[in-house]
Amino acid sequence: MPNIRVIPFGLGPIGVAVVKQLASRPGFKIVGAIDIDPAKAGRDLGDVAGLPRRLGVRVSADAARALETAKPDVAILCTGSALKKTMPQIETILKSKTAIVSTTEELSYPGYTHIRLARQVHAWAKKARVAVLGTGVNPGFAMDALPIALTAVCERVDRLVVNRVQDARIRRLPFQQKIGAGLTTEQFQRKVADGSVRHVGLTESIAMIADALGWTLDRITDEIEPKLAAVTVASEFLAVDPGYVCGIVQDGIGYRKNDAVIRLHMEAYLGAPESYDSIEIDGSPRLSSKISGGIHGDLATVSIVVNSIPKVLDASPGLHTMRDLVLPSFFPGR
Repeated sequence: MPNIRVIPFGLGPIGVAVVKQLASRPGFKIVGAIDIDPAKAGRDLGDVAGLPRRLGVRVSADAARALETAKPDVAILCTGSALKKTMPQIETILKSKTAIVSTTEELSYPGYTHIRLARQVHAWAKKARVAVLGTGVNPGFAMDALPIALTAVCERVDRLVVNRVQDARIRRLPFQQKIGAGLTTEQFQRKVADGSVRHVGLTESIAMIADALGWTLDRITDEIEPKLAAVTVASEFLAVDPGYVCGIVQDGIGYRKNDAVIRLHMEAYLGAPESYDSIEIDGSPRLSSKISGGIHGDLATVSIVVNSIPKVLDASPGLHTMRDLVLPSFFPGR
């Protein structure tokens, strides 16, 4: 069968990592690339991505023209976390009748937080006769799709707790900045207030889990606290002295009849002594699962995006989530 024609849209760290993985995997053909950064537009994609060879594909700042010229099967949208800000990009892609796999966190399960926008994306996708999916490691897998899958062997579920703890020293600089590393507590609180320091997606993950279990929640809360360095800790990109913020502690909680039935606890900070992902299901049977070392955020995000492409191309037209999409798995190529 012919290679799947792919166009990356957004060439930040995750977008570049997607390019590297696509270029190394059989079954995919990169037919274009989109980014508005003047330092990238007009250059060969292989050079922009730091590959040892050129790809013969020029990065374009004009999304509509690039899509029309390339005629891709699917666009990989990696431009931001907020659905409202990415709506114009989604509309442009769908006008070209191109399927979408996106890392936009709020697109992972927008029916709870962005009902009107979700309906609009679904209508655009239905009209274009293609599928749209928002996914990633979190949201998209570690704190929603994976625990949902584990409940399949339960005859009863009473409550569910998911923990994700990461040593952020191995993550990219934008991630370290997003969790507030290097800030004072005052700077941290200001950035939490304006939304620039936070993990996006806990609310979406809780809503996905609740809907999968048939639970109607009273409310969902999302609380953020700073993790302060006790000793000097450093990554490849920055150093944090004692008393300064080295990361984030964030708890999303879903309440049912005033009982905390879903708790998503996330810690991401420089110097965490142990990285892991764990799931605790209180029910029958009682389940406890732990992935020692944790699921690598960046590599896993890129991999689940690439591995989801064939499933999205086979899906019915419209907006999909990891809850209703056919379960992705490693795609070895064709």
